[in-house]
Amino acid sequence: MRRILIFSLAVLLLAATALEAQDRTTPASQGARFSSGLLLGYSSGFGVEAFGVASNFAEGFPLQARLGLGFTSVDAGSPPDARRVFINNATNGIPEKAGQTWDFSLDVGYPVNLFSMNRAFVVGGVRYARFKGNFKYVGGNEDFDVKSSHWGIGGALQSYFPMGGRFDLVLNAGLDYFFSSTLTGHDTAYAPDGTAVNPREDYTYTDADAAIGQPKFRPILMLGMNYRF
Repeated sequence: MRRILIFSLAVLLLAATALEAQDRTTPASQGARFSSGLLLGYSSGFGVEAFGVASNFAEGFPLQARLGLGFTSVDAGSPPDARRVFINNATNGIPEKAGQTWDFSLDVGYPVNLFSMNRAFVVGGVRYARFKGNFKYVGGNEDFDVKSSHWGIGGALQSYFPMGGRFDLVLNAGLDYFFSSTLTGHDTAYAPDGTAVNPREDYTYTDADAAIGQPKFRPILMLGMNYRF
């Protein structure tokens, strides 16, 4: 996965460099403005986000629209607890785990003046995330996924620092909150309203929620680059 992220960043930088060389002598266009970039950093784990921003829709209109698509490597949860809640009480095998989240964000940004940050925006909007935690028990003949999908809300402070030409250094600090959702694994499912499909013993959604590391509160601190078209 890291090779993919490094490759994506390299492609973005090469494409932006080519556009910069091509448009170096072209006057800034009037009307709507667009930019895109890539962020790396902490998002309840190592995360990467590709984003696009549109602004200047009308003269004097201060708001901007922002779309983001992110991937984060997260803690899947507790392998022993996940096994008990979703499969059985067996304890054999060496546990391994891996978690990931794909998420989509749609934000509206408003410019603010803070300290010496000349181009800072407070942004807020909706989130949608898909979580998958994999639990494997080497030697125990068990390998299963727990999945969930979540809607959420979030906000952040984003600041842009010019680097020369059309490039900006971007700092993004924020917090997202995701609503509870049904957890599905193996042939078992637990819903927040208390309903369950093929539950194990007397386990409930509370037990499944405690065992699995699906998104809830997500602090964000990321750094990256932006290219203004």
